[in-house]
Formats: sequence, C-alpha cells, structure tokens
Amino acid sequence: MRAIDAGLLICHECHQLNPTQDGAGKQLCSRCGGRVYGRRPNSLVRTWALLLTAAILYIPANLLPIMTVNSMGTGQTDTIMSGVIELVNYGMWPIATVVFVASIVVPTFKLIGIALLLYSVQRHQPMSVRQRILMYRFIEWIGRWSMLDIFVIAILVAMVNFGSLASIEPGIGAAAFACVVILTMLAALTFEPRLIWDNTDSDDQHE
Repeated sequence: MRAIDAGLLICHECHQLNPTQDGAGKQLCSRCGGRVYGRRPNSLVRTWALLLTAAILYIPANLLPIMTVNSMGTGQTDTIMSGVIELVNYGMWPIATVVFVASIVVPTFKLIGIALLLYSVQRHQPMSVRQRILMYRFIEWIGRWSMLDIFVIAILVAMVNFGSLASIEPGIGAAAFACVVILTMLAALTFEPRLIWDNTDSDDQHE
C-alpha cells in the first residue's frame, strides 16, 4: 500500500508524515511548515521541457569546438569526438576511453534513459517497476560524471596560459555541453519517482 492510499503525505524537507487534509488547496507540513503534496506538481511537463532542451543543445555541444589550443601563433580547435581521436592518435587509450564514456556515452544514455522512463510512466508501457527504479537510480548516480570534460577544460585553461607561446581557450561547444549536463541533472531531479509506483498493479502483470 502506498502512503497516499493511507491518507498520508510525506514532507520533502523533513520527511515528516502528514495526514491528508480534505479540501485543503495548499497543505503545509506540521513540523517544518514546508509544502507537502501527493505528487510533485507538473513533474512530467517540467522534466520533458528540460529533457527536450538538453537534446537540442546536445547537437551543437558535439558539433561545435569544445576548446582551442593555441601554440606558437597557430590555433587548433577540437570537438569532443576529435579530441578523443587525438588522444587515441597519441596512444592515450585510457584517457580517450574515459573522455568518450563520460562525454559521449553517459549524456546519450541519460537522454535516452530519461525519455524511456517518462514514456513508460505516461503510457503505462510494459516495463516493470523494478526496471524503472533501477534505471532512475542509475541515471541519478551516473549524472555527476558527465562534467568530466568541463572540469578538464577548466583545469587546462587555468594551467596552460603562456601568452603567445601556448594557451587553451574554451569553445562555445563547452558551454553547450555544460548546459546539457546541467539540464539532464535538473530533469532527473524534477522527475517524480513516486509516479513509478502509481501503476504498480498493472506492472506486476508484466513481471
């Protein structure tokens, strides 16, 4: 049985269980005064908006230069993928693998994973509750590693600055990629995980 079926609402601030007040348009927590609700308002709409914005920005994030390396008066621009290829050409396979997974695989998985999660919840697709919750937890956990590229560029920009001899400048692709990472993290936060359990009975039939 769900808490909402028992007439209880949990506060997201202090985790106090509050009895549902019939006819109350806006209910506040009896302990901390925070707003409590059965389900986060407009969760699916907000998550879809953030996800679609991230998907749109994901295109320039991969096509536009993520950084420019200036050396002895000449500059070389690199996208995420061209940077991975350069690392491979220099024999830096471990670093190339880490950058490829963190900058290509992880964001793509998050975009597809959140979209599948939203679609399965909205359309009551035959995906079990266990599969949905495992996917949601994995998306939340893996999201932090997407910022690896941005951290590397920030460190390089700060360390490699020798005027006209050598310098590294971030490109507009880095800004787009950072926005993608932030938006997908916000999408995971705005998604209401309790919606996964709202059709538990119908899901159990598919397990």
